[in-house]
Amino acid sequence: MTIDEAQKIVDEWINTIGVRYFNELTNMALLTEEVGELARIIARKYGEQSFKESDKQYNLADEMADVLFVLICLANQTGVNLSEALKNNLEKKTNRDKERHKNNEKLGIRN
Repeated sequence: MTIDEAQKIVDEWINTIGVRYFNELTNMALLTEEVGELARIIARKYGEQSFKESDKQYNLADEMADVLFVLICLANQTGVNLSEALKNNLEKKTNRDKERHKNNEKLGIRN
């Protein structure tokens, strides 16, 4: 599935099963909540925190998909084409950082 297809599928889902989009502020709060849930799993699986019994029900891929779903909702309702936005963002990062990371001693890469 492409990003454009994902935006269309989410829009169709919202307008049929979801009834309507929550407003942008509500979706921003939901995005923050979903990122927090993802962070909790990452901290326990890859970080130094241990799993609580209540954390064991979470699925990393599902939490990432929740974040992506709400982000796509926000893009749809604010008129952002995520394919174009990502393309432009990668161009910006490439121009800005083409030598920066190669020269970062903290990354342990030497030219």
